[in-house]
Amino acid sequence: MSIFLETDRLILREFELSDLQAVYNFASDVEVQKYTGDTILTDLNQAKDIIINVWFSDYKKYGYGRWAVVLKPENKVIGFAGLKYLPELNETDVGFRFLPEYWGIGIATEVSKEILKYGFEILKLEKIIGIVIPENVASSKVLKKLGFNFYKLDSYDNGGEKCNWYKIDKKRYLELYGR
Repeated sequence: MSIFLETDRLILREFELSDLQAVYNFASDVEVQKYTGDTILTDLNQAKDIIINVWFSDYKKYGYGRWAVVLKPENKVIGFAGLKYLPELNETDVGFRFLPEYWGIGIATEVSKEILKYGFEILKLEKIIGIVIPENVASSKVLKKLGFNFYKLDSYDNGGEKCNWYKIDKKRYLELYGR
């Protein structure tokens, strides 16, 4: 098991096939998927497909991706967080999803600070974006708290609904986090 990042409460690591049930648990939850545009999973094979064909593929192709977020006290996968390269945009996006019982306790902010550090200091990225459906006020607040700036309202996929686009560049990151 590769531990990429760690905070007081959390471990971020690559997903493993043994996380199948945990992935299904959050990806089949209507509340979790409400603002994602992703299909709500209906069986474990769909979760296996995401782990193998999306996350494993991203790790191999780009060297990073969405990681399992493990709550230390319970040693439980509670969702995902991480960076995702979007080749169609030539951009890297930060994203996170957690089971509803872990919302509102600062986990997204806590884990995303470490993800930004990893993106700018280890991967040497120049910019990280965040794409959020406007109704997802909580995720927009997290990005703003982290120092992201809103820069446009635009669709993400062809003909899709308009999303809030946020970005933080390396210069702003260094100003805010003093590194």
